[in-house]
Amino acid sequence: MSSFLDLSDNYRQIEKAIRYIDDNFKDQPSIDEIAKNISMSKFHFIRIFKEYVGVTPKQFLHSVTLNYAKEHIKESKSILDSSLDIGLSSSSRLHELFVNLIGVTPKEWREKGRDVCITYGYGETPFGEALIGFTDKGICYLGFIDNNKEVILSRFGELWENANLLHDDTKACEYLENIFIKNKKYNLFVKGTNFQVNVWKALLNLPNGVVTTYQDMANFLDKPKAVRAVASAIGKNHVGYLIPCHRVIAKSGAMSGYRWGMERKKILIAYESINKEVK
Repeated sequence: MSSFLDLSDNYRQIEKAIRYIDDNFKDQPSIDEIAKNISMSKFHFIRIFKEYVGVTPKQFLHSVTLNYAKEHIKESKSILDSSLDIGLSSSSRLHELFVNLIGVTPKEWREKGRDVCITYGYGETPFGEALIGFTDKGICYLGFIDNNKEVILSRFGELWENANLLHDDTKACEYLENIFIKNKKYNLFVKGTNFQVNVWKALLNLPNGVVTTYQDMANFLDKPKAVRAVASAIGKNHVGYLIPCHRVIAKSGAMSGYRWGMERKKILIAYESINKEVK
């Protein structure tokens, strides 16, 4: 089994490949061209892809195209419509992690997390280095890092300004391994307005490998004119990956902003779509 460092290195290579594809998409570069651009042999490139996602680069590349997104928007709309029966307050049968999303109390919100004890630390994931924070109530932060460690730490600190913070990288690595390798299920402990929390809960209704649009999310929340507000709430999600904001795209099928990098968003969508297809 690959180590976390191996997986992280593989992610970086895939990230470079996706960036190259974005820049040269109209020319539909061959596997040889992509491999050469990231200074790898074709066969080594193919092996890393298969080791990382279990499929060939061609299958991966197909999944990151506009066509995949367009094909699956209708699917996500029907899933959201059917999930109305569940209700936004439901704590069961949300998405594949079956997580319970818990919001801060009014007192915790007012006092910016005072007396909340948070353990945090850094570790590797299959999608690069991450900062994770967790309490006895659940995971309260998960942010990916790209040569911006101080920025991510600052965002985390601003969110939980008055919390009691304990730095423990060993514990953080244990949590990250449980999430990304062992698929362990954790509660999520979030800090946001009622509207933001409802948007984040709605995101949990999206199964693995499914994408949706900002408009469909707004419709699902019975606020069809609040597309910008929905997009803003999605952009403020502070528990990356577990609250799958990467699964929301523009109505045209185009990829839109992602606070942890556009390449990572495309890789996450492609990774999930492929793993859905090969299961």
